[in-house]
Amino acid sequence: MEGVAVVVVPHFKFNQFQFFPIHHSKFCRAARCGAPFLPSLTFKLKLKQQHHHAFPPIRTATEAVSEEDSDNNNNNSGDSIRRRFLKFYESRGHKVLPSASLVPDDPTVLLTIAGMLQFKPIFLGNIPAKLPCATTSQRCIRTNDILNVGLTSRHHTFFEMLGNFSFGDYFKKQAILWAWELSTLEFGLPSHRLWISVYENDDDAFHIWSHQVGVPVERIKRLGEEDNFWTSGVTGPCGPCSEIYYDFHPERGYADADLGDDTRFIEFYNLVFMQYNKTDDGSLEPLKHKNIDTGLGLERMARILQKVPNNYETDLIFPIIEKASELANVSYATADEHTKRNLKIIGDHMRAIVFLISDGVVPSNVGRGYVVRRLIRRVVRTGRLLGIKGDGRGDLEGTFSPIIAEKVVELSTHIDSDVKNRAPRIFEELMREELRFVQTLERGEKLLEEKLTAAVWNAENNKTEPCLAGEDVFLLYDTYGYPMEITKEVAEERGVSIDMNGFDIEMEKQRRQSQAAHNTVKLAMGNGANIADSVPDTEFMGYDSLYAKAIVQSLVVNGDPAVQASEGSDVEILLNKTPFYAESGGQIGDHGFLYIAEGESQPKAIVEIIDVQKSLGNIFVHKGTVRKGVVEVGKEVDAAVDVNLRQRAKVHHTATHLLQAALKKVIGQETSQAGSLVSFDRLRFDFNFHRPLLDSEHAEIEGLINGWIQEATVLETKVMPLDDAKRAGAIAMFGEKYGEEVRVVEVPGVSMELCGGTHVSNTSEIRGFKIISEQGIASGIRRIEAVAGEAFIEYVNARDFYLKQLCSTLKVKPDEVTTRIENLLEELRVARNENLSLRAKAAVFKASVIAKKTLLVGNSKQYRVLVEYVDDVDAESLKSAAEYLIETLTDPAAVVLGSCPGEGKVSLVAAFTPGVVDQGIQAGKFIGQIAKLCGGGGGGRPNFAQAGGRKPENLASALEKAQSELVAALSEKGN
Repeated sequence: MEGVAVVVVPHFKFNQFQFFPIHHSKFCRAARCGAPFLPSLTFKLKLKQQHHHAFPPIRTATEAVSEEDSDNNNNNSGDSIRRRFLKFYESRGHKVLPSASLVPDDPTVLLTIAGMLQFKPIFLGNIPAKLPCATTSQRCIRTNDILNVGLTSRHHTFFEMLGNFSFGDYFKKQAILWAWELSTLEFGLPSHRLWISVYENDDDAFHIWSHQVGVPVERIKRLGEEDNFWTSGVTGPCGPCSEIYYDFHPERGYADADLGDDTRFIEFYNLVFMQYNKTDDGSLEPLKHKNIDTGLGLERMARILQKVPNNYETDLIFPIIEKASELANVSYATADEHTKRNLKIIGDHMRAIVFLISDGVVPSNVGRGYVVRRLIRRVVRTGRLLGIKGDGRGDLEGTFSPIIAEKVVELSTHIDSDVKNRAPRIFEELMREELRFVQTLERGEKLLEEKLTAAVWNAENNKTEPCLAGEDVFLLYDTYGYPMEITKEVAEERGVSIDMNGFDIEMEKQRRQSQAAHNTVKLAMGNGANIADSVPDTEFMGYDSLYAKAIVQSLVVNGDPAVQASEGSDVEILLNKTPFYAESGGQIGDHGFLYIAEGESQPKAIVEIIDVQKSLGNIFVHKGTVRKGVVEVGKEVDAAVDVNLRQRAKVHHTATHLLQAALKKVIGQETSQAGSLVSFDRLRFDFNFHRPLLDSEHAEIEGLINGWIQEATVLETKVMPLDDAKRAGAIAMFGEKYGEEVRVVEVPGVSMELCGGTHVSNTSEIRGFKIISEQGIASGIRRIEAVAGEAFIEYVNARDFYLKQLCSTLKVKPDEVTTRIENLLEELRVARNENLSLRAKAAVFKASVIAKKTLLVGNSKQYRVLVEYVDDVDAESLKSAAEYLIETLTDPAAVVLGSCPGEGKVSLVAAFTPGVVDQGIQAGKFIGQIAKLCGGGGGGRPNFAQAGGRKPENLASALEKAQSELVAALSEKGN
């Protein structure tokens, strides 16, 4: 029996010599040597190998730490730690996989929050594992602890999670042994500083740590379900966890040690043992295939190895902090804790911002866009608190966030090499967003200060706790672009709470727009089962043929499984193979028919297919309606794609590739795709750009594409390894996830993209290309809609038809249409102005009549008050009437007029002379309150303001209230 002889210099009370078996197998199992990693400070290993093993010999701690890092002189740098982790597990049979995007495929989460997220479908059993084990360095975003950033030593919005994963291969013992070897040998952590936590009922893990690794039981803590038991949801895979903690103060001993004490401990490695399936009744069943999911925090390990007091002072973040310190003209070393915290916030947030924008997230007010916008605005406000003005280098009109972002990009090389290529777009996005925020920030800060002062003053007078009204918080958010979180943060600094319920109510009123639905297909049946569990992937035949014979494997009618569906039923059909393209990569699904033959020529049943979607894995769901007969499970069908519609989709998809190539030539290589739609009647292409395209750029883009069409270039399609495709220069589609083998579609000399869609064989099939619209859809995102092929011909013919009708109506030639319309518009403008002038004169005349109704108020009757309804007057004319009256009446005077300019509309205006304003009565505030009675609102200057409403039936009572309040207020002032 082969084994490992271990000679131990005694430090703890256990045997100096132990013997452990070595097992042989493929992949990760090849590496399963049960070598103990004992916690003595000095020990020597002698490995007696009689057989070849799949990984290098075990090294001593001294040997591991002293090895030179080939690409970095500092063996404990963040980049080195990442490299060494991946190399450690790669040498033990793990496949090194790239980090997934921060924008996940998983529709249940907004951003990538954990290293295991890209493997979630495997752990849930939705798709089979293609590898026995893997290792990654995953970029992650979490904003739930954003307010702790800079306060604690370890909380971040952006971090890297190093992980090793087993998909039914090795399990608990091997994961623990490797984790200990990595920690003590590879990274050289002193074993006496390492503590372990295990789930309270996980005796297996406790035994492995205490008896096989040799950790003293005093340093192994049993914790409850909340801390050390992982679940994927209410039901599904789950299991106990075990964590490794580093002890910064071992001199404090074992008594009353609390692993939650951040001043002493930091958890740096978490091992999840997925060994159970949680059923509906809450019971735990052993999994047939047990999995391993681990996570080691890169920033935390860097802090430990680099011997710095917090994660922020590691080489992963501190260079960013130093850049911010330089721009703020402060020294981090001598700064107070408040200043240090602000610098840490910038260092942390800038990493998150740069990688989010790089992965295609642009600032907006919803979803992921709001996350990045909130982070940018928090950085800008924090920079201003630090005293950074403009760009921090003398240009007061400049921006500082792109300058700090340059340092993040510089540090990104080993995290994501694509960031450097996307840097120009990242800098432009930051500059635009910072300038936009600064424009409103000063007004927002001033208003917030006013509201906070008022809240504190009211609380003191009423002997209550100061609270900022939800309406005020929403006003800051909606009108001034001031994030609620920043308002809350500033308020808390002043000891003022905020009315979140009131804010939520205002948000709900404003937010009537529906959020974009996730385009996922759930094959859940009415009884909660999942058809995808029992149906294999669909074989796609549609690249080579638009017709195929197939077998009906499953039917779903109204969400429930069925064995047959009759005429008129809406169905979802799963076939063993199909020529129908399922919606993906922006291209919509094919349309067509399924035929079930009765005889040689007469179909027994016909199903019209109107959509095809993909479910988890590669199962195609054909959605349609039974037009004739009965369709049954197990029957053979003739599947036929609509040839004309497929050709339209192919034309538009290839045209989309040509459009991206043309955009890169005309407006710059840094522009990239941000979304697309390939339909039968048009194509839609979203791209990153900061301004509208010029007419000349439109013409140049169309000219390039139509030129490539005329060249009649033959397309080339090939399948190759992903790395080879990237090296060849292939462009990845936005939002798509790729396997190791990818399909590359190339228009030689023009375009090369990774794409699973359908395309023409020759560019001449496109026939023609025309942009029909170009507009902005979000900050920094433009959208082009265009037509090609048959849709292009239809578009040109329709335009020609409309032009002929226009010429006939105007009685001019085509080249005279523009001049004729310009003349008509000028005539209309003159007539409209004359009408407005007459209406204003009529309103002034009416005002001169009602001026006689002015009330005299006050002891000396010095105040003049006029509140009246003016019939048949629009808002602009009502304003003219009020201006006339306030000029006519002697100061002090107050005028309030109301009218109903249309059905369901109310117009109000208030005009106060200086004598009234000096008494503390402001037109803007006064008319705003009156407008609320009419279901509206408004405001303006202290001396003049306008408002509107939607309840004309309340106008009379609102005007009565306006008069009574003005009379009462001015009578009191006049006493």
